[in-house]
Amino acid sequence: MKRVLLIIGGGIAAYKSLDLIRRLKERGMSVRCVLTKGGQEFITPLAVGAISNEHVATDLFDLNAEREIGHIRLAREADVVVVAPATADLLARMAQGQANDMATAILLATRAPVLAAPAMNPAMWAHAATQRNVKQLAADGVAFIGPNAGEMAERGEAGVGRMAEVAEIVPRVEQLLEGESEARRGFGFIDVADRRPSGGKLPLAGRHVLVTSGPTHEPIDPVRYIANRSSGKQGHAVAAAAQKLGARVTLITGPVEIADPEGVTVQHVETAQEMLTAVEAALPADVAVFAAAVADWRVASAAEGKIKKAKGAPPPALHLAENADILATVARLKPRRRPQLVIGFAAETDAVVENAERKRSAKAVDWIVANDVSQGSGVFGGERNTVHLVTAQGVENWPQMSKADVAAALIGRAARYLAQSVEQV
Repeated sequence: MKRVLLIIGGGIAAYKSLDLIRRLKERGMSVRCVLTKGGQEFITPLAVGAISNEHVATDLFDLNAEREIGHIRLAREADVVVVAPATADLLARMAQGQANDMATAILLATRAPVLAAPAMNPAMWAHAATQRNVKQLAADGVAFIGPNAGEMAERGEAGVGRMAEVAEIVPRVEQLLEGESEARRGFGFIDVADRRPSGGKLPLAGRHVLVTSGPTHEPIDPVRYIANRSSGKQGHAVAAAAQKLGARVTLITGPVEIADPEGVTVQHVETAQEMLTAVEAALPADVAVFAAAVADWRVASAAEGKIKKAKGAPPPALHLAENADILATVARLKPRRRPQLVIGFAAETDAVVENAERKRSAKAVDWIVANDVSQGSGVFGGERNTVHLVTAQGVENWPQMSKADVAAALIGRAARYLAQSVEQV
């Protein structure tokens, strides 16, 4: 049975949540509810509990529930989290990463997809602050439905701000649940508890996995540099996933603002040349995953001092030189040095799959993980990703997942590939 966690915000549209609970249950889902302090001004915990047939969480500091860290348990046990109504205040606190009540603490701790159904006065929805918060949450992976246009509770008010109807929300919840199910059913997940038939070892025990992550910075002068837009979140997630499956992991990362994964050997570099040198020193490896966004070009001769502007003078010309292709260099190594499985990433803005297929063939790579990073995709710096796995056997179009789940699926698939190779030998 799929588990929905419904967070009910403090708006007049809270009355719709009672019907939403009923309709979700009719489709075989269990529904747990969190009723915010504002939500309790419109409907009661008794009404919500009677329809959901579940305990209704209201207080982050509830003595009985928090003896078992109730907010974390609710966050982790949910297959999808629905925020309906999502008020302007609740969206703002979500965007800021606050955790000052039960609802926001759960939203900060959950790994499940989050669907928000905004509901507020049209002026509040149109306000720059609300739109900024919505844009940030969308980049973080939160899905939205609505708001719709129509009459408001306030007399004479109309416009965009009405919460989406229950009949619209329920199919969207089912879609999100199906996406997560497909990801776990068909895209290579291996749970940490999943052991090999013999020896009880983790699937990648005794294996060395090499991962690159983040951007590279190619200096123009001591102050400026050329770089790509990469947060390193996907590459770091790949390293963490490999470590969880028992691998010895070497992570070579460019400049990022995220923490090093635990249990992983990490080497920090700046430039493409430094990354290539570190990669070659880290070999041999069983699997090499090149998730770093390496700059294709560098300034042929970086200035020793800061380049100064001169009034009336044209901008200085930058003479570029091509960086070494780290992915192709490793993929073309002789068999004794080449990793058994070489995986590259292709960040594309158009013809995503076609360009990835050409890249895989041209660089002699085993697998390419391709994704769309065009403007508005929300991939750079976000928490979710939609990728295509391109192999010699064809193309697999994966559903949108968290970057952690993309990493788990990819490394799970790599572990199975290595196991099958051993069986064939």
